[in-house]
Amino acid sequence: MTAQLNHTIVWCRDNVKSSTFLASILRLPPPKPLFHFMVVELGNGVAMDFMAKEGEVAPQHYAFLVSDDEFAFGLERIRETGQPYWADPGRTQRGEIYEHGGGRGFYFEDPDGHLLELLTKAEAA
Repeated sequence: MTAQLNHTIVWCRDNVKSSTFLASILRLPPPKPLFHFMVVELGNGVAMDFMAKEGEVAPQHYAFLVSDDEFAFGLERIRETGQPYWADPGRTQRGEIYEHGGGRGFYFEDPDGHLLELLTKAEAA
């Protein structure tokens, strides 16, 4: 068996708010409670376990490979809320998406400042 990512913990201030935000952008089922986590199940079997903590949350980057339809849905959800989004991780190209290698993508922040990315084509490693 080859090693596979099973889950990751996403630190946040409010695990219900943050997990619900992500599920709504990705058009996924509502998060499920598991012990002290709120769990978002991704399409490839990986779980994002949101855990609330006191104090500052160190921002991380999470990228999601999505279909063209899912990309359009997520972008529309972000635009509906008036939330900023960018074509670059440095956040200098506000209100734009990027096109690279036949795919598209954009960056946006979750309620705790994690930099999330939707992309339609994975880069070759």
